[in-house]
Amino acid sequence: MRTVRPVRLLTAALLAGAGLLATAAPAALADTPTPSPDASASGESAGPTEAGTAFRTAAAFEQGQRATAEASTGDYLYWVFPADAGQRTTVKATVKLPESAARSGASTWQIDVYDGLRRRQPCMYGMQKRTAAKDVAAVELACTLRPVRSWADTWANDPLPGSYYVRLAVTALPEQDLGQPISTQVEAVSADAGGAYAVDGALAAPLGPAGKAAREEERALASGWSAGWWSDRWIWTAAGGLLGALAGIAGYTLTRGRGRPSHVPPTV
Repeated sequence: MRTVRPVRLLTAALLAGAGLLATAAPAALADTPTPSPDASASGESAGPTEAGTAFRTAAAFEQGQRATAEASTGDYLYWVFPADAGQRTTVKATVKLPESAARSGASTWQIDVYDGLRRRQPCMYGMQKRTAAKDVAAVELACTLRPVRSWADTWANDPLPGSYYVRLAVTALPEQDLGQPISTQVEAVSADAGGAYAVDGALAAPLGPAGKAAREEERALASGWSAGWWSDRWIWTAAGGLLGALAGIAGYTLTRGRGRPSHVPPTV
């Protein structure tokens, strides 16, 4: 009877811990402010209708918004948006090309994403560069960045909270096709990366350009778009510690034995 009871206690503890982990993860995800991809369909989430031609003149938009711009082939178009720690951001761009009768041949388009220090960030996956044939009406591009970390070493190229620049440009096309009108759309959406990418540290201020833009980023950080120190890693750590303590108690109960039998006299 004494050996069955600890097994029951251990089983109940494991079931309780599993239930805690199952309910902890959704709660942590709900506490992390992640823009909704459907937000771009509402009128309140309308983005800018023009693009900058350099980093300094990049048009600002929020995640979930759809930025549009009318431009010409050969232009370098720039936008900027904020990204917070724990977010895995996907940038999408669509270029509507001129009529095929007006084009001489194929064209190659590419999007690049830079952080607040203007360091080019690699794409985890997505079609960052595509070649559109002469008869193609539009080309779609995508770039999914690595999860944003709250802190990193100075020598690292890890993405950090702050501004992220999007550059859209044509990299190859017939020279006679330069200057033709195009229509562009750019949007950024994020998914929560979870506590696996959380680190112990934080920046004093989000990365961004100096001056007015930097002050706007600091106000945005204070207004709550930053997730702060919380991540679901704290829940997993607490649940793991609880399960470890229960397992230790159960193991001690199973291995301590029944003690000295009543018919055996104590030894001196």
